[in-house]
Amino acid sequence: MAPSAIEPVSSSPNNNTPRILVPEKLSPEGLSLLSSSGFIIDNPAPGSLSAEDIAARIGSYQALIVRSETKVTAALLAAGSKLKVVARAGVGVDNIDVKAATEQGIIVVNSPSGNILAAAEHTIALLMATARNVPRGDGTLKQGKWERGKLVGVEVGGKTLGVVGLGKVGLKVARVASGGLGMKVLGLDPYASADVAKAAGVTLVGSLEELLPQVDFLTVHTPLLASTLNLLGEEQFGKMKKTARVLNVARGGVYNEEALLKALDEGWIAGAGIDVFTQEPPKEGSVPSRLAQHPKVVSTPHLGASTVEAQENVSIDVCKQVVVILGGGLPTAAVNAPLILPEEYRRLQPFVKLVEKIGSLYTQHYATNAGDKKRGMIGGRRFELVYHGDLASVSNTRPLFAALVKGLVSSISDAGGRDVNIVNATIIAKERGIAIDERHVRDEGSSAPSTYASAVTLRSISTDGASGGEQIIEGYVSGNAVFISKLDKFAANFQPEGTLLILHNYDEPGKIGNVGMVLGRHGINITFMQVAGLNQEARRAVVDGPVDTENGLKEALMILGVGGDVTGELLEELGKAEGILDVSVVRL
Repeated sequence: MAPSAIEPVSSSPNNNTPRILVPEKLSPEGLSLLSSSGFIIDNPAPGSLSAEDIAARIGSYQALIVRSETKVTAALLAAGSKLKVVARAGVGVDNIDVKAATEQGIIVVNSPSGNILAAAEHTIALLMATARNVPRGDGTLKQGKWERGKLVGVEVGGKTLGVVGLGKVGLKVARVASGGLGMKVLGLDPYASADVAKAAGVTLVGSLEELLPQVDFLTVHTPLLASTLNLLGEEQFGKMKKTARVLNVARGGVYNEEALLKALDEGWIAGAGIDVFTQEPPKEGSVPSRLAQHPKVVSTPHLGASTVEAQENVSIDVCKQVVVILGGGLPTAAVNAPLILPEEYRRLQPFVKLVEKIGSLYTQHYATNAGDKKRGMIGGRRFELVYHGDLASVSNTRPLFAALVKGLVSSISDAGGRDVNIVNATIIAKERGIAIDERHVRDEGSSAPSTYASAVTLRSISTDGASGGEQIIEGYVSGNAVFISKLDKFAANFQPEGTLLILHNYDEPGKIGNVGMVLGRHGINITFMQVAGLNQEARRAVVDGPVDTENGLKEALMILGVGGDVTGELLEELGKAEGILDVSVVRL
């Protein structure tokens, strides 16, 4: 077993040996792994070092490993002049100033996979506890009561479980529920692979409106993003069965807590199992506190990852990554590791930025939109990343592959894609069911964007026949600036920066003015505007087509750079305007 404490740093023959400070509790296995790799570990008793103590000694360490108690501030990082890595033995990095670490070239790593099984099992535990009134049965019996008649539960076998978010935890829950409990599992995740879902025993549905009336139990496993905050409110709870029960072992705030309280009080649903709250610990008298104490709620104090095995797993995981980084390698789960190696930076960096922007534009424009209507998906599609011109001669395109994966997942993940790097991009793509082929086109043919010395095309093709046709985005680099030159059949030329509104419409007199008036009523400022018309190939197809040539030739995209709060009400009003076929908001 590794030592529990080390003397403070002092001059010695071993002063060049990397030193690691571990001010919080870490598993003995993790500490042993570090010490057996030849490093010096300082692991004082947990809580014995104040923030000032850590700041005073951090300048002598190459690595810092923390859990959730230590606050790794910008000031602390600045004092760590030798730091190469800060490791969080867990998933969240809220206690670490990642931006400051990145600016100082310090890699931040975490362990996003160490608690998957623990979180999934806790979800199943809450499911069973809510179904069979286990906590109330235990509590009343300990009070000397025998209330068997009041605690009749329901069986879960043969019932329908709805899973929103088919990431690692969601899929694990689905497999247990389907294969172990005999439940029918419906899944909602516009980014999920149909093949992966099918293998887990999940039938995919297209919207919450389709899912909610069918389920007997509902569990949500999504990151907390703007699009998932208050995902379920009064309207959604009102669409569920009165016998339904909801579960949350993901993030507080996915369910609107006030709406959930009302749903329980009014009898819209039968119960809930809640492990996470918007305020932890809940303050007395607050909505989270009232929810935790509600008689129809089984509540636990954020125990999803609290198992001996999970704590051990995350400790070993981050310690392995620290060993790799101090040895000069790249980690597998870095929150801020570079996509690109230093020697390749100058040549590829602008194209890494372009490909990442293309990926993010794809997900936000094609795979999500203003309403519940679904334009496309990530899972169930095959992507082709094509390098044109001088870029086609680059042999190592791993940074570009990683940039595409990062862009595709950035708007739908907790870390905003920061956890994607050239080491783990292939693994993340496989886990997400994202299939990517790369192609180098040196001989510029008729369909290549030959106007530019180097260009990139992203092509997305449905593999299941149910997710739309081919979708295309093309872009190029000019100096250090990146531009989008094509969106499907529309010829464009704009920089993918800031908040964009993309309106598919018929280009007719007055259209721009009408859109401007709607934006003005909602306090939205327009920073730039471009109308992207049909490219030559698309125009020929319309002219040669059988019907509606006049309207077909008027099809265009209105691309607006905007400032202000783009609300759902604004998007709904724009979508209802005459001649507007579709609206999407993209934040880049």
